Amino acid sequence: MKFSSALKFNAVADWWEEYIAYDVLKRYIYQLEKRQQRTGGIEPSYHDLEANEQTSLVDHSDTSDADSLFKPLLDRELQKIVRFYEAQEKELLGELAALEQSITQQDEAGLEAELNYMDEDEEDEEEDEEDEYNMLTRSEDYDKGSRRRRRKSSSVGYRTRFAAGSIREEPPNRRLSVSSSEAGDLDASVLSLVPRPRSASQVASGSRGANPSMSPMGRARSLASRLRTMKDSITSAGDTIWTSKSSYALDTRLLFKRKITNLYVSLCSLRAYVEVNYSGFRKILKKYDKVVYSELKDRYMHGVVETSAPFTEESKARMSDAIARLTDLYAKCVTSGDKSAAQQQLKLYQRENIAWERNTVWRQMIGQQRHGTINGLDALAGATLVQQEESSLIDVPTPLGSLKLTKKGVSFTVALVVFIALLKMDIVAGEEANKCFAVLVFSTILWATEAIPLFVTSICVPLLLVCLRVIRDDNDTALSAPDATKYIFSVMFSPTIMLLIGGFTISSALSKTNIDRILITRVLSFAGTRPSSVLLAFMGVSCFASMWISNVAAPTLCFTLIRPILRTLPPGSAFAPALILAIALAANIGGQSSPISSPQNLIALAAMDPKLDWASWFAVALPVSIISILLIWLLLLVMYRPARSPDGEGEIEIRTIRPTKESFTLKQCWVTFVCLCTITLWCFEHEIEGLVGDMGIIAIIPIIAFFATGVLKKDDFEQFAWTIVFLAMGGIALGKGVTSSGLMVTMDGMIHRLLKDLSLYTVVLVLSPVVLIVSTFISHTIASVLLVPIAKEVGQSLPGEHANLLIFMTGLLCSVGMGMPVSGFPNQTAAAQEDELGRLYLSNTDFLKNGVPASIIATLVVATVGFVLMLAIGL
Repeated sequence: MKFSSALKFNAVADWWEEYIAYDVLKRYIYQLEKRQQRTGGIEPSYHDLEANEQTSLVDHSDTSDADSLFKPLLDRELQKIVRFYEAQEKELLGELAALEQSITQQDEAGLEAELNYMDEDEEDEEEDEEDEYNMLTRSEDYDKGSRRRRRKSSSVGYRTRFAAGSIREEPPNRRLSVSSSEAGDLDASVLSLVPRPRSASQVASGSRGANPSMSPMGRARSLASRLRTMKDSITSAGDTIWTSKSSYALDTRLLFKRKITNLYVSLCSLRAYVEVNYSGFRKILKKYDKVVYSELKDRYMHGVVETSAPFTEESKARMSDAIARLTDLYAKCVTSGDKSAAQQQLKLYQRENIAWERNTVWRQMIGQQRHGTINGLDALAGATLVQQEESSLIDVPTPLGSLKLTKKGVSFTVALVVFIALLKMDIVAGEEANKCFAVLVFSTILWATEAIPLFVTSICVPLLLVCLRVIRDDNDTALSAPDATKYIFSVMFSPTIMLLIGGFTISSALSKTNIDRILITRVLSFAGTRPSSVLLAFMGVSCFASMWISNVAAPTLCFTLIRPILRTLPPGSAFAPALILAIALAANIGGQSSPISSPQNLIALAAMDPKLDWASWFAVALPVSIISILLIWLLLLVMYRPARSPDGEGEIEIRTIRPTKESFTLKQCWVTFVCLCTITLWCFEHEIEGLVGDMGIIAIIPIIAFFATGVLKKDDFEQFAWTIVFLAMGGIALGKGVTSSGLMVTMDGMIHRLLKDLSLYTVVLVLSPVVLIVSTFISHTIASVLLVPIAKEVGQSLPGEHANLLIFMTGLLCSVGMGMPVSGFPNQTAAAQEDELGRLYLSNTDFLKNGVPASIIATLVVATVGFVLMLAIGL
């Protein structure tokens, strides 16, 4: 959670204006950063419209001048916090002293004050004689010792926040709580318990019970009340007001309990106020030092913040002492001197108060995060793509309401009609093969149009294969539904799926422990300030990150790292769109660089026989990726000329990225060790196949190592990309169905006739553009699901057993389809990047002019260099 969100979550709502203005200070920091990069220095003034504040800025750009601009803003916030704290502390400590004095007075009065309490109770009862008689009759059935005032006071819930003011009579201008009416009732109740001297008339008459004007019923109740009081007095002989079981003592303890509890919650809130603001100063100074390359944090924290009233040790000691005094009072008044029980109960009230106050804020924040509506850069960091509801093509009125006909609805209808038609027609020889062909076409249409979510289509595959009796045994007999179910589910969860989950685990561990950011920032710190070198450095980092933390998370991380650069670029600079597009294209190339970098690679590995080890994969994929990155970099330099200044005069200079100063922790060393060991075992899996069996078994090692040691939690496991897992499982099921139904044999004959006179390299040249076009317009993973089985059959139909070569070629080519904004997640994320004014950095034209040529270049590299390397390793 970002600190700005944490601040809102932990703040007391009534005190919100008194907290550090973290967001305003952060905006000032970014403004200083932007002006530091200008050759003319910092502009003379800056006006914050949202905060309605204006400050003067001097015409310099070094860090000392930036410090002189930023420190007054910090001083102003600190003074605001000090003033509020001192006022609250004085008020709360005064209330504590008054509460202690009231408890002392109650001690001195003891149980003898009960007589005055009883007299006032009788006077209240006289006001509504008949109604009170009925209430008394009902209450005696429940608790014979209860009295009207006790019923009235105990009806107020303990969660209600009362005023923390003195229980003695106070001037009219005393502070009121959120619920001032309830506070007034509480103070009035407490005042009624404080003993006061009886008047002369009362002493002369002895009691109000002897009043001749009292009705007979009233006199009867008065006599009964006095008899009960005498009984309670005899029973509680030797007790104090804090231990007696009389009604008066119970009422007294209840009222003081509420008073102490409310004051305890207020003091704890004030202490939390100090802690949150201290963290706020530390966070904002850390961000300031990082952005403007200053070293103000330690000097200001130790020299200014920690010497101010709220943050000194003396202030903390006073607050702790006040809380301890309240605990002692609670133990005395409520828990019969048991301090441990007093502490537990007070902390329980505090937790319940916090939970009750935060409930609404927490629900709103969770809702915003789920819907991707967190404003500003935070939403961008999470790579949440907010999609608008699809507009309808036609609204068809019906008796039940308007039926909206959308593009996805039309696509689904077409797929369903084609599916039913193919089931009724004999397109392919063999009943099972014909049904499987219908399932294949139906799934392809749904995957290509995304009429329903991709993973839902994948889940439909085993349902259709089983219900249509597509799966056959070795004797070409259709399996029964139970047998087909067991078979299809056994092949869906294959070692390839376990390898995919292991890749997710490594990716999550590297991201959670911040290893990826540490390594990347250290590499980028050597890039310098030349736009061309910075562009190449980010492309290399994006490609490398995609190899290990997937081409989904890698571009998101890189887009986060380039924000300081984008903020400081002059308006209209061509470097911004060039950099964003370069990161996306490099992430796509990185998707082919390692077996776990993308699902299409794992699908290709699963189809190979024998399986290709990691060392052989790297021997082909790494040179291909490096050459592709360099050629695409040259393309972007020619197309964008990113070094050119927007005004055409001179070249821009890029701000350098500072490496993090954090050293590796023990947890980070452990994660690095496990990842290196796992990757090493994957590379040499063929040599240890007799021990581990398959790479899927090796993938279990990081899962156990990270989840068992607490590096990853249950929530991390739930956040894995399970939709991709089910997508891959559906593809595996469809491939097994095509093979088992006999459809593959039919396709093999057709392919063999088409390619009978073609050489291997001619097949490669024909296959490459087909794969490129398909992967450009539909998901890379779906392209591999559809095309890898075809490539396998084509390879098996050629002389020389080159099936693995064509499968490998198809897997690599599926990652280079990047000519459209929708071609893969890296492109989708890049297309959503906006500047500070909400304008998109990239348009469709950028992808067409640069993404399409980049895709063609990468395809040619795979079809030439990749082909030679595959032959070299024996494929």
